Amino acid sequence: MEHILQQLTSLGAEAQRALQGAANQAALEQVRVRYLGRKGALAAILRELADLDPAERPAIGKVANEVKQRLEAALAAQREAIEAVAQQAAVVAERVDVTLPGRPVPMGRLHPSTRILRRICQIWSDMGFQVYRSRDVETEEMNFELLNIPAHHPARDMWDTFYTTTEGMLLRTHTSPGQIRAMRQYCPEPIRVILPGMCYRYEQITARSEIQFHQVEGLAVGRHVTMTDLKGTLVDFAHRMFGADRKVRFRASHFPFTEPSAEMDVECIICEGQGCVVCKQSGWLEILGCGMVHPEVLRNGGYDPAVFSGFAFGMGPERITMLKHGIEDIRYFWANDLRFLEQF
Repeated sequence: MEHILQQLTSLGAEAQRALQGAANQAALEQVRVRYLGRKGALAAILRELADLDPAERPAIGKVANEVKQRLEAALAAQREAIEAVAQQAAVVAERVDVTLPGRPVPMGRLHPSTRILRRICQIWSDMGFQVYRSRDVETEEMNFELLNIPAHHPARDMWDTFYTTTEGMLLRTHTSPGQIRAMRQYCPEPIRVILPGMCYRYEQITARSEIQFHQVEGLAVGRHVTMTDLKGTLVDFAHRMFGADRKVRFRASHFPFTEPSAEMDVECIICEGQGCVVCKQSGWLEILGCGMVHPEVLRNGGYDPAVFSGFAFGMGPERITMLKHGIEDIRYFWANDLRFLEQF
C-alpha cells in the first residue's frame, strides 16, 4: 500500500511539471495521453488495486481520484492558457492598421458601344431632340404595315425576323416602329425625338453583321420641315461626332417609310479618304440612312400629310464605334473578350 501511495504522489508531481512545460496543444495532448490516457501511467497504477487487500482499496482509490482530479484541472488550466496565448498572437498578426491608406477599388468601364450610344444621345439632346424609349417586342402591324411595308411586300425581304410564339408578335427588326408610337402620343404637336434601342434580325453573323445590335432612330415632324432641314441637321451631327473638318456626302437610296430616301457617308477615318480595306477603296463609309417621312407613315401616325411634313434617320452605334476606333469586326462587341474591352 505504501508503495502505491508513493507512486501516486510521485506521478502527480511529475505530471504537474510536464503539464506546465507543454508550450502548445500538441505537446499538451502528448502529456495527457502519457499520464491520463487509457494506457497511461495513472491507469497502470490503478490496475494494481486488484492485488491489494480489499480493506486497503478505498484509501488508495480516494488518493488516486484526488490525483486524477488535480491533473485534469491542471490540464484544463494549461489548455486555456495556451489558447489565450495563441489568440493573442493571432490578434497581433491580423491587426489592421487603421492609419494605412485604403486599397483602391478597381472601377469598371463602359462598353465601347455604350460610350458611343451615350455620345450620340448627348449630341441629339443638345440639338433639341428628346430621347423616346420604345418597346423591343412589337406587333407585326407596328413593325411593318404602319411603316408602309404591307404583307407580302418585297421590301420585307430586307429584314429576317424573329417571330414569337404569340401570333402577330415579333422582336423588332428596327427602331422605326417607335416613330408611329411617338407620333400617336404627341400628335398634333410638332415633335423632335430620337429612339435608341436594341434591334434583332435573323441574319448570318459576320464581321459586319450581328443578330442583335443597337440603333438610334430620329424623327422630326412639323409644318415646314424640308429636305434642307434634314441635310443641315445630319451634317451638323456628323461634324459634332467626327470633327468639323470631316467631309460628308449624301447618296440616293430607298426605304419604304421615307420618300425621298438617302444614305449618308463620311470620309473614311482609317485612310482619310485615300482608300483602304475598311472603306472598300472608296474613301467613304456609310453611317446612316435617312429621308423625308412618307405621307402614308405620317397619316398612320395621326398627322395630315397635307399640313405636316417630317424627316427621319437611323444609325447604328456599333458601326460608328467601328469607324471611330478602326475596329474591323463587329463580333468583338459581343464576345466579352477583356483583351478587346480593356482597350477602352
